[in-house]
Amino acid sequence: MVAEITEPAGHGGEDGDGSGGGNGGPDRRELARQRHGWYFYDFACSVYSTSVVTVFLGPYLTEVTKTAAGADGYVHPLGIPVRAGSLFAYAVSVSLVLAVVLMPLAGAWADRTGRKKPLLAASAYIGAAATTGMFFLDGDRYLLGAVLLIVANAALAVSMVLYNSYLPELAEPAERDAVSSRGWAFGYTSGALVLVLDLVLYGNHEGFGLSESEAVRICLASAGLWWGAFTLIPLRRLRDRRIPPGERAAGAGGLRQLAATLRDMRRHPLTLSFLLAYLVYNDGIQTVISQASVYGQEELDLGQTTLIVAVLLVQVLAVAGALGMGRLARRYGARPVVLGSLAVWTLILAAAYFLPARAPVWFFGLAAAIGLVLGGSQALSRSLFSHLVPRGKEAEYFSAYELSDRGLSWLGPLVFGLAYQLTGSYRDAILSLVAFFAIGFVLLARVPLRRAVAAAGNPVPDRI
Repeated sequence: MVAEITEPAGHGGEDGDGSGGGNGGPDRRELARQRHGWYFYDFACSVYSTSVVTVFLGPYLTEVTKTAAGADGYVHPLGIPVRAGSLFAYAVSVSLVLAVVLMPLAGAWADRTGRKKPLLAASAYIGAAATTGMFFLDGDRYLLGAVLLIVANAALAVSMVLYNSYLPELAEPAERDAVSSRGWAFGYTSGALVLVLDLVLYGNHEGFGLSESEAVRICLASAGLWWGAFTLIPLRRLRDRRIPPGERAAGAGGLRQLAATLRDMRRHPLTLSFLLAYLVYNDGIQTVISQASVYGQEELDLGQTTLIVAVLLVQVLAVAGALGMGRLARRYGARPVVLGSLAVWTLILAAAYFLPARAPVWFFGLAAAIGLVLGGSQALSRSLFSHLVPRGKEAEYFSAYELSDRGLSWLGPLVFGLAYQLTGSYRDAILSLVAFFAIGFVLLARVPLRRAVAAAGNPVPDRI
């Protein structure tokens, strides 16, 4: 399944046969065509993470829930008392639980049948449809909003398992850092572009004859339409591999399949060691991203417009950061560059601790620094992991990778919340996250990557 120098996956006819050309060599034009299609899925779905989750849905769904709440500030979905301000967080948590069940099942089924593209299409369009349906989230329809969020989040997680698992098929080992970085750059480009359009609409909604609620709902729904429209490009260009009928097997249930995947990963302890390091430092990254707006608003006394512009700045500079760190990885290897980025993340947290209140310029500087290391840290981590996956188990192993990215990023917010609860200071809370980058740095530095790649049965790149 893994692309080799003499036989890249996906080469072949429209029936999805991955065979090579008549001389057995790669068709470079076909491979380039598939890569560009692959990049465009990040371009399609990243607007959901940026416009919907990061900017608009949390505050808007909270307001809708408050409208539906009783005098005590609670709503009662399924008879369960829930404080209005907690509904968004709870819905995200439920979506991650659902994703934990679905991701391993989808990954194993894709590996065993070779039919990734139908699952990618199904998960992408379920997520896009749920996001588009957020246009109808008005009045007191908080339960509709929670359900659509759960469905869209879980669908995105499943689609990313399948999307990431194409990387070993589309790039030889020496090319994966660059290919992975370009994918992230495409995603951040679309996120920035759509966010600019959203800000134009939202900031001038009265001039467009819209209420604030209508403007937000159009921004939410347009992200779903964008997701669905640009997903057509990877679906037309990517190719499935053909699995002989005798090698096909049915997948187990989601949780049983996850247990089976983890048992199989125990046969590759060095792969598990890398995954543990990634889990730790990625938890720190995800917590910084999710809590930066809270820190800016509550501790630094910054307005909503400043925070949205800061998010846009992160998106724009993340494109340059992903591409730039990809080039550094080609020269020095991916791990040294990732380790360097973790050191920069530590400096960012230290700077955030001393940041003065009501000083937007300094906050924008912090956002710029985050943008420059964010995309590269994630892109090169994905590339490194792709070298450690046994061939034939790409989607299954990437389900565990995606799980650590989306399903297990709860410890960082917990540490952040406990630090604030104990100290009453968001500055102390943000500084507590240094531990994730320090521990992740040590764990990653200790993984013998060349031996890990060889143990997974893959060719060892010249630089890694």
